[in-house]
Amino acid sequence: MTGDWIGTVRRTVGRAIRRPRAPVTYALITLCCVIFVTGPASGIGTAYGTGEALPAARRAYFHRWGVVPAELFEGAAPSALTPATALFVHGGWVHLLGNMLFLYVFGAMTERRMGHVQFTLFYLGCGYLALVGYAAAHADSGQSLVGASGAISAVLGACLYLFPRARVTSLLPFLFFLPLRFPAWVVLPFWAALQWVAAGQAARGPGVAYLAHLLGFGLGLVFAWARFQGTTRVKAAPAPAPEGENQP
Repeated sequence: MTGDWIGTVRRTVGRAIRRPRAPVTYALITLCCVIFVTGPASGIGTAYGTGEALPAARRAYFHRWGVVPAELFEGAAPSALTPATALFVHGGWVHLLGNMLFLYVFGAMTERRMGHVQFTLFYLGCGYLALVGYAAAHADSGQSLVGASGAISAVLGACLYLFPRARVTSLLPFLFFLPLRFPAWVVLPFWAALQWVAAGQAARGPGVAYLAHLLGFGLGLVFAWARFQGTTRVKAAPAPAPEGENQP
């Protein structure tokens, strides 16, 4: 009896310390959270000042690390790096938590399918190109753009191709927010259509980067199709994928 108990404990501890199956996804989430908590947008600590000084510090922080379309194509080397640094900066708690929820659910399953190195290059490359595309469409704007939305949208696009029949739990407002489960091929195109409509309504200028969402989604879908066409697609996700209202 004692031997069985010891064996159970050993198996439990072994599972707890086993290398995570999606280490890149968890590392990205950790890095984004650490950067946010230590930055001015979180409102934690006084390193960036308090009161009236804090909003100014936030604007300066976003301008330094975010994408400023009007400055991106001037040819300066520091500006060329901002589409990469902006992927790890978020504007507020809702922005951060919404993006990290999507990355946690969809990133892990995509990483396990692609492999760690390929997923890393895919995430960074698609995120970079999505932000550059958005900046090109708003080349005269001096407003800073931050967030991992473009990269995470690329993950959603890849998931649509790789896991088309995965069951996704969604909250639909016109059904009184009842949690209903639909296949990914229904939920993700519906999400993309919402982004398309919102991008058209926001055509006057930058706000929420819906265009970056669309670009990232398209890049992810095309990449997954080009890379994995002819291979067996997974009919169901390894685990249910909860989707809330917050969109990346």
